[in-house]
Amino acid sequence: MDFSHSPRALDYIEKLGAFMEAHIYPRIAQHKAEIEAGTFPVSFMEDLKALAREEGLWNLFLPSLKDEEPGTGLSNLDYAPLAEMMGKVPWSAEVFNCNAPDTGNMELLHMFATPGQREDWLLPLLRGEIRSAFAMTEPDVASSDATNITTSIRRDGDDYVINGRKWFITNSCHPNCKLLIVMGKTDPNAERHKQQSMIIVPRDTPGVTIVRNPTILNMHDPEGHAEITFENVRVPATNLLGEEGSGFALAQARLGPGRIHHCMRSVGAAEMALALMVERAHERHAFGKYLSDQGVTREWIAKSRLEIEQARLLTLKAAWKIDQVGAKEARQEIALIKVVAPNVHAVVTDRAMQVFGAMGLTPDTPLADSYTWARALRYADGPDEVHLQAIAKMELKSSNRSASATWLTPPAR
Repeated sequence: MDFSHSPRALDYIEKLGAFMEAHIYPRIAQHKAEIEAGTFPVSFMEDLKALAREEGLWNLFLPSLKDEEPGTGLSNLDYAPLAEMMGKVPWSAEVFNCNAPDTGNMELLHMFATPGQREDWLLPLLRGEIRSAFAMTEPDVASSDATNITTSIRRDGDDYVINGRKWFITNSCHPNCKLLIVMGKTDPNAERHKQQSMIIVPRDTPGVTIVRNPTILNMHDPEGHAEITFENVRVPATNLLGEEGSGFALAQARLGPGRIHHCMRSVGAAEMALALMVERAHERHAFGKYLSDQGVTREWIAKSRLEIEQARLLTLKAAWKIDQVGAKEARQEIALIKVVAPNVHAVVTDRAMQVFGAMGLTPDTPLADSYTWARALRYADGPDEVHLQAIAKMELKSSNRSASATWLTPPAR
């Protein structure tokens, strides 16, 4: 395994780093002030997006592109350090058209959309003209098992009619969100993993209602994690994504790369927290010496560095394996890092908050928001427990019981 950066990746790292220094970091305070004042999207977002596209820092996430689609064609391994840099300032991903859930939706449409769907939805997304949401999770069932979903997608002549309720649908309250990719059941009597389908639903379709945008640990995200109802929502049959009964397979294809992108950004967020912790330790004086001279603070800094490096290596291994053999064959590595990265993100951020004292709980630093998102990521794209179960099953299946039995055989007497 070779995790070294390619010449192309090194070039993008340099360009993205310069862009972040010149245009992102100086606007962090302005972004926060505008959001708190109720301005969303913020006033400078479209200007920065235009500048990023002009500089070729656009659609960095998509490994495979056709000639008519704007993008870089970077591998997952090449994209990892770029996503990590964006993770230091969470809103920056939108500047480069690399924000969730749009990235996952674009990958899904890129793989499975019809020519008409590509023209109507994929290309506007790739150009950053619109935003999107992915509607799978439901409040009344354990949606971590996608076969449990109950939303009905029923064929009626040349249309499909959709009825159901979804929640925690990220990005659905964004003013530019124009489409929902909805997962539901087209045939409840089919084989368990062939009951589900996906369909494209324009957000302004009659019967689609945004019920509420719940806060996350009392933090309000203006782009939304909404609860949505679908009441006799009628869309053309041509909006079906893939084939009837392919929804579960499409979900797995979408979630693999999406999960690792979250992890890449979490590594960056943890790096940001560690940098703030170190800076605070150097400047804060307590009990006769700087915090940087206190043994407990030094231990927190050292442990944080150990954990971040471990998470980064596991993320790079998962990215490398996806590039080599595809997301399906890399499912163990994806599951591993999906558990590790959000937890490292949370633990390192918690230590940084402790070093800042009560200030770490306030909006005076980005740490409280970062900690909230780290906690939320332990649910996003499947809770920790689901991934742990999957890891255990793969481990048990691959174990060499005969060899283990030999090791455990007591000596003859």
